[in-house]
Amino acid sequence: MARTTIHLMRHGEVHNPGGILYGRLPGYHLSTLGHQMAQQVADVLSASGHDITQVITSPLERARESGAPTAAAFGLAPKTDARLIEAGNRFEGVAVNRNRWILAHPANWSSYVNPLRPSWGEPYREIVERMRGAVVSALGIAEGHEALLVSHQLPVWSLRLFLEGRSLAHDPRRRQCALASLTSLTFEDRTLVGLAYWEPAGDLLRQARDMVPGTSAARAATGRPLHTDSDNSANSTEAAR
Repeated sequence: MARTTIHLMRHGEVHNPGGILYGRLPGYHLSTLGHQMAQQVADVLSASGHDITQVITSPLERARESGAPTAAAFGLAPKTDARLIEAGNRFEGVAVNRNRWILAHPANWSSYVNPLRPSWGEPYREIVERMRGAVVSALGIAEGHEALLVSHQLPVWSLRLFLEGRSLAHDPRRRQCALASLTSLTFEDRTLVGLAYWEPAGDLLRQARDMVPGTSAARAATGRPLHTDSDNSANSTEAAR
């Protein structure tokens, strides 16, 4: 019986000083801190006896950059799989955390007709189906070993909800899928026998600014300067990136 583990990694912090909901937009790369997160994941995996034989990422820049250190650590050529891409969202390009009132504009009301689907973006069930397909494909080529699949928060969380038999409609603030976190699925042959969540770069999260909600220790990326004394050094670091 072959035992295979598929690690679903969310990418690291993105350089996003404007607090834009970037979604599938091109040109959004990891910040300096995001690169540190990706490297720390690679260091933890390589130092703790993991057997990574495949690194497969979403085609978006931030995901490819997040997978690169692990691929290098294990001497692998990373691959991409379009099924791992971020969820589609009608609010791409909008600084939604800077001014929440923009979401209440009457022009956007039609996007809220069915939050269970959801009507503002790619349906949850479609996200789950493509993520399942990516995992099944990875099982076939990493059988008996481990694979790292780098994706995005909502796709990873949606698949986890499905696998745990929970409703796909959810409160985004309760997503347990921090930057550079791993949701690890363990299979015996094709049967799922274990699901674990862990944060190899968790000590870096308090320095991060996250565009999307969840249970992470990262602060919200608003695109506005922060004014507290404790944040002055973080602002200086961000400006230097």
